[in-house]
Amino acid sequence: MLTISGLSKSFHGRLVLDDVSLAVRQATITAIIGSSGGGKTTLLRCLNLLERPDSGTIAVDGAPIFADGAVCTDLPKLRRSVGMVFQRFNLFPHLTAIENVMLAPLDAGVPEQEALERAVTLLRRVRLAHRATAYPEQMSGGEQQRVAIARALALRPSVLLFDEPTSSLDPESTGEVLLVMRELAATGITMVLVTHELAFAREVADHVVFVDAGKITEEGAPAQVLTNPRSPRTREFLTHFTREGGS
Repeated sequence: MLTISGLSKSFHGRLVLDDVSLAVRQATITAIIGSSGGGKTTLLRCLNLLERPDSGTIAVDGAPIFADGAVCTDLPKLRRSVGMVFQRFNLFPHLTAIENVMLAPLDAGVPEQEALERAVTLLRRVRLAHRATAYPEQMSGGEQQRVAIARALALRPSVLLFDEPTSSLDPESTGEVLLVMRELAATGITMVLVTHELAFAREVADHVVFVDAGKITEEGAPAQVLTNPRSPRTREFLTHFTREGGS
């Protein structure tokens, strides 16, 4: 579903991604882990061209979207096929939950009644039908993030990207969001998530990728990477993470 080859990205002369290559199979969940500042979020943002790489290639479902400087000509279509759930929700504060979910389909030309029915279905899916008319400021962080997930699903993307979706939530809200993500995983949608929830990655991911200093230093099945890593740097990270009380 996603193929990345030789991807590099710099900010102000500092190399953030260094010759990264990765293949994400359809209907799988890939978890990207690693220390802060290692390049995880930049890699994720490059996958729907929120950040433009310096070099390399990216293809979605066989269609190239970036090839050594050349960017796909239809970014709105790309963003419909590769949805993203942000760390800070990014809901429109002046719109209700259902209006936030309806907005993108309406902008894409979906008839209003169909967009409404789609939004109602998705809010039920994330267990928030009862909050359809609530504004973001009236919702908890976990509720806002679940609305953001519904919004990302509203355009029926082929791939869904998550950028540390629980990092700003309390434990109860984290549990609510992870429950919804587990249910999404069961439907077979292709997901790529940057996460610090290693227990969740171990439980639901098909593939775990460890990114350090802009490079993928190890990848494989969760049981291998998280339990018996080959790379000394991965072992060091996991030991530190456990010592600091990470999940």
